[in-house]
Amino acid sequence: MLRLMFVITLIATGLAHAQNYPVKTVRLVVPLVAGGPTDLLARLIAQPLGERLGQQVIVDNRPGAGGNIGAEMVARSPADGYTLFMGTSGPMSINVSIYPKIGYHPARDFAPVLLAASAPFVVVVHPALPANNVRQLIALVKARPGQLNYGAVPGNAAHLATELFKSNAKLDMVFVPYKGAAPANTDLVAGQIQLSFASTPGAMPFGKAGRLKALAISSAKRIAKLPELQTISESGVPGYEASVWYGIAAPAKTPPEIVARLYKEGAAVLQDRATLDKMDTNDFVPTLMNPEQFGAFVRSEIEKWGKVVKAIDAKID
Repeated sequence: MLRLMFVITLIATGLAHAQNYPVKTVRLVVPLVAGGPTDLLARLIAQPLGERLGQQVIVDNRPGAGGNIGAEMVARSPADGYTLFMGTSGPMSINVSIYPKIGYHPARDFAPVLLAASAPFVVVVHPALPANNVRQLIALVKARPGQLNYGAVPGNAAHLATELFKSNAKLDMVFVPYKGAAPANTDLVAGQIQLSFASTPGAMPFGKAGRLKALAISSAKRIAKLPELQTISESGVPGYEASVWYGIAAPAKTPPEIVARLYKEGAAVLQDRATLDKMDTNDFVPTLMNPEQFGAFVRSEIEKWGKVVKAIDAKID
């Protein structure tokens, strides 16, 4: 009897906390360095989300191990809604396959809140390369197997997106590893490599200046900001799609009432014109999904990228 009363008391206390949520500052953990796209989007969301919640939402950068350090910290935090994760496609879908051991599982140790945005890759080449679209690029690579180089950070989303393109189009290109996207773009501009799958924020300044040539976009559909760019799928590789994506998650077992509140207020922020304008300025594509949709999406992405990692036998120690 006493045990039953104790359980009832715990449930009632939990419901009361959920109904009063939040009563203190909420922390949004970004698993990457300040100043990058993930950090930028987190800060675009944090202030208006805090205003809607009635409590401050602070951004806490915890970089390292490709996002695994911040992800593990959130996964092990109390499931009370006060520590949230600004997840990306790396720690939320790719890393579980490419790292031999991580201290969390993205599909089991998080409660999905919402998918916020995505940023497709732009297929960019050196201006001297005799290809003006993806079909011409594919023909060129097949005519010169093993002679064209592409650059990326080993194991990151751009690397795997390029490998998926290679696999789907049956191409033989040489991978040149880089420590960051910026030096890869620098070498591409200099002609040291011929091809890169670059994020829209990283690629378009070079494209507008005529220092790189944009051939296609990696998203499933064309984007409004670059309507002239065909998708890879409509350019000779049917069904191809790959993007970096960004979403908010909470530790597993966070009360459903808190997750629902976070989704409600977060969705309102992401549908607000001021936020949409800032996202557009910074080349983010709004991609709102609710908790159930986001959870299913994460599981599908884990499976998708797991197959790519296995096919190229990619591992990061």
